[in-house]
Parts: sequence; structure tokens; C-alpha cells
Amino acid sequence: MTEKENKPKKLKKEAKADIEQQLIELTADLQRTRADFENYRKRSESDKSLAHESGQASAILKLLPVIDNIERAIKYMPEELKENKWALGIAGLVKNLESSLDNLNLKRIDATTGADFNPDLHEAILFDEGAEGEKEVVVEEMQAGYTLGGRPIRHAMVKVTRQ
Repeated sequence: MTEKENKPKKLKKEAKADIEQQLIELTADLQRTRADFENYRKRSESDKSLAHESGQASAILKLLPVIDNIERAIKYMPEELKENKWALGIAGLVKNLESSLDNLNLKRIDATTGADFNPDLHEAILFDEGAEGEKEVVVEEMQAGYTLGGRPIRHAMVKVTRQ
């Protein structure tokens, strides 16, 4: 074979190698684009879910003072009204409201007397400085706290002592 005949074959091999290299690069670009899109889709779903939860938490936080006031009114109800049907109906409203909020995955934080103090869930607004002991426990709940989907949206305000 002469050099002239060999040249077209060499050009064809080079062109084929260039095309294969371009194919490899385009395939890698396509794979990156697919991965980027999948990451975008997941991030978008996550952002949408967080926005929904944030809106839900915001609406619930606006209702919590109403629940607090109703509970306070029931707690300090005069003795002569304890058997009043109207007053009992008002007390039933709190149970209805709590049931509805429970369906939204809102849970009350345990802040009963003797419960272990947890700074992730409780906010100590009073502390018995004279108490001695190894662990901190709740003495009294001053204001109820709530979690939404397992995350605190309002910490329970409590009085704490040591045991």
C-alpha cells in the first residue's frame, strides 16, 4: 500500500476516535444532567414539604394561646360552676381541639411533675437553687409545649428541681 492509500484509512481511524471521544463526553454530560435533575427533583420535594410544615406550624402557633387561655379558664373555674352544663361544654371544646390537632401530628410535650428535664423540649423558667440531687426533674408546668411531627414548635415552660 502506498502512503496515499494509507492516509484515508488514518483519517477514518482518527475521525472514528474523535466520534467515540465525543460520544463518551456526551454520555457523561447526559449522566450528569440526569443526576442534577434527580437532585433538583428531590430538593424541590423537600423544600415543598418544609414549606408545608412551616405553614402548618405557623398556623398552629397562632392557635396555641387560645388553647392556653381555655385551659387556664377551666383550671381556675369557680367551684359553683364545676357542674354547669355550659362550663362542661366549654371544657369539651378543648378536648375537641386537641383531638383535631392530634390528627395534624401535634403532640403535647410531657411536662408532668417528676418528668425528666430535657432542654430540647423544656425551657426552665424557674430553678430550685437549693435542691440537691443527681438529675433535674420537672416540678411544675407553667405553659404547655408542643411538638409537630416530632420537632418542638414551642418548648414547655417549666419549674425545675434536682432529685
